Amino acid sequence: QVQVTESGGGSVQPGDSLTLSCVLSGITTLSNYAVGWFRQRPGTQREFVAAFKWGGSAKRYGDSVEGRFTISRDTSKNTAYLQMTSLQRDDTAVYYCAAEKWGGGAAYEREYATWGRGTQVTVSS
Repeated sequence: QVQVTESGGGSVQPGDSLTLSCVLSGITTLSNYAVGWFRQRPGTQREFVAAFKWGGSAKRYGDSVEGRFTISRDTSKNTAYLQMTSLQRDDTAVYYCAAEKWGGGAAYEREYATWGRGTQVTVSS
């Protein structure tokens, strides 16, 4: 059974950086999977943050985070990362990691079948 588990959330100040981790378990061949990061800000619907195909090099970012956030992976640790820099108050949200076998790394929630429980990121002074 495929599972994803996020960690690394916390409270930071504007301008700070933070890296979230997403451990994927129950997967034999990571290169068959796409991984996406989404977030849900207070009072809003969940939105796309970043995604990639584990077996490829292309990465996709949401407009609001492009240039500030970077998605990466460590195959030896079965872990995907979301490196966030220049954090702003509007980045306050619950961040979710999602995975999909044979996925294309799309920006749509419906592409992803397996989701983590989320990790809270709060940006405030």
